[in-house]
Amino acid sequence: MALEPNAAASKRFTGLPVQVVSPADTGRLIREIETIDDALHQLSLRSPGTEVKMPKTSRLLDQTAELNKLNLLEKSERELLNRTLKLIREQAPVLHISFSADPSAAFLEKLIIWLRREIHPLVLLTIGLQPNMGAGCIVRTKNRQFDFSLKQDFAGKRDLLISKLRAPEMPA
Repeated sequence: MALEPNAAASKRFTGLPVQVVSPADTGRLIREIETIDDALHQLSLRSPGTEVKMPKTSRLLDQTAELNKLNLLEKSERELLNRTLKLIREQAPVLHISFSADPSAAFLEKLIIWLRREIHPLVLLTIGLQPNMGAGCIVRTKNRQFDFSLKQDFAGKRDLLISKLRAPEMPA
């Protein structure tokens, strides 16, 4: 797989938690790892007994480290996670999905699970809103667009819809 930086990384990095959905989420994880790295580096430079406030880790970073069995106190493992997340942010397939209303968190979780099982294990999503769509969704990739909206479906069946509207009603 092109996203794996080397053979050692492929043995260690197993995937992303379901809660990591978008490229922005990977960016936040990268910034958080770099903040932890900086704090630990400063701690190593200070004299013993000097108090340094360690940054708190987010639940998302904790889940990512736990899923991949990484110890974030180890510099090599932080570097591995940082490099891998940067590769994912740059190279992972990204789908942009537009809905007519904000999807629920439960729906997004089910969607990302399905996409990672059926499409690609590291797929990322960006969610957009198009209130004029009615129902359904529009899915865009780098080079394709798929319109699964009710508006598009009605446009494709316009003649059938008009003929049914003009047909005389049958008595009950």
